[in-house]
Amino acid sequence: MVYVLHFGLSVLACWLTAQVLTRSTWTWRSPGVAILCWQAVGLGAGLSTIGLPMALGLTAYDLPPGSALWALAGDLRRGALPGGMSAVQLGLVGVGGGIGVVLFSTTVRSLRSAVVAQRRHRDLLALVARQDPTVPDALVLDHPSAAAYCLPGVRPRVVVSAGALDLLDRAELAAVLTHERTHAQERHDLVLLPFTALRRVLPWMRWVRDAHERVALLVEMRADDKARKFHAEAPLAAALRRFAAAGDRIAPAGTLGIGNQDLDLRVRRLLESRRPPRLLGAAALGVATILVALPISLFLS
Repeated sequence: MVYVLHFGLSVLACWLTAQVLTRSTWTWRSPGVAILCWQAVGLGAGLSTIGLPMALGLTAYDLPPGSALWALAGDLRRGALPGGMSAVQLGLVGVGGGIGVVLFSTTVRSLRSAVVAQRRHRDLLALVARQDPTVPDALVLDHPSAAAYCLPGVRPRVVVSAGALDLLDRAELAAVLTHERTHAQERHDLVLLPFTALRRVLPWMRWVRDAHERVALLVEMRADDKARKFHAEAPLAAALRRFAAAGDRIAPAGTLGIGNQDLDLRVRRLLESRRPPRLLGAAALGVATILVALPISLFLS
């Protein structure tokens, strides 16, 4: 039962860490660290949720879960289960495997949906978007609404609307374009993918919705940080204010738009310019490592 306890404690630790991350504001000063912590929480929670029913079902083997699974596979091939193993316990092993299949298949479906949406939008841009010498690394969409977004993928595209070009000055536009290129370079669409998939599986769970929303905000903050590194705070903050005032921002499915997440909070954060909490960030990364390492070590033992 010690392995059941380990998986149970791991699930609890992931849930508690998610609550702390949701309520913490230090994450806004270190969005990169916070994103890694959220990914660790998601992976650790997924593996532990799979492992908990499996460990309950494999108690008859008195082995670590990984070794017990190999032993069970061998016994099933021979058609002889250990005497202490009941049909209910075998069913619990199946439940754990089923959870893993659901999580994996939902992630694959979410990825496929995103790829299809991105392909469709890329085809649409080929028809309606145009090149503009004032923004050589981006496509311009003739739309009056203010929009700037990244279409991620193997061939990423940065798109700005004609409304955004009219809205922003040269410095503000440069900061916005750097923001969007950061989304493409760091593949923030893939960072969000597991949380999108988890939200599809568990849409009624508040902490899952909170995690998705918080990670979506953090990837925007991460891109903000890259933009202000090259263009300072003022141009990007001014651009965000202009997008907030415009109010009619557009960001198609499968894209990452600069105006999608809490613009007022992001402006305040940019203008505060507080240093990242290095010691707290290091401690958070240590906790994140433990959250992932524990279930992985149990499955590999």
